[in-house]
Parts: sequence; structure tokens; C-alpha cells
Amino acid sequence: MVVVHRAHGCRFIVYLDDHLPAHVHVVQGRDEAKIAIGLATEDPSVIWNRGLTAATLRRVMREMKAQQATLRAKWTEIHG
Repeated sequence: MVVVHRAHGCRFIVYLDDHLPAHVHVVQGRDEAKIAIGLATEDPSVIWNRGLTAATLRRVMREMKAQQATLRAKWTEIHG
């Protein structure tokens, strides 16, 4: 597991032996969401959410959009 970004009290994590689609796990305490990074022409999208509040999820999604290219590059660096 690699923490690739931190924002809004959350850790954005990529697991080493994970699968497509390219995604991050966003963890805040015991709460977690799995978010697809999306391609250059797509916005990030929530795959599932377990406990993040709507307000936190909105902030996370804005951060995902702002960091999308960097997060996609980190995913590619880890998974080839």
C-alpha cells in the first residue's frame, strides 16, 4: 500500500497488487471510499463509499479532479 496523496484529513492510497480500473482508496479514520481516477477525458467517479460524509466526499472529489493527472501517473508508476 502506497499513500500517494493527502488532503482534507484523508489518505489517498494505491495498493500494490490491485486491479483495473485505475483507482484510489480514500481513507479517513475507519471510513473509506474507492474512487476511479478516470481517463484524461473522464471525471473521477465513486465506485463505493463506506462511511465518508457527503461533505467529505464532495471535497475529496474536487481534490481528485484537481490531482487527476498526478494520481493517474502514480497509478501507472506503481502498476506499469
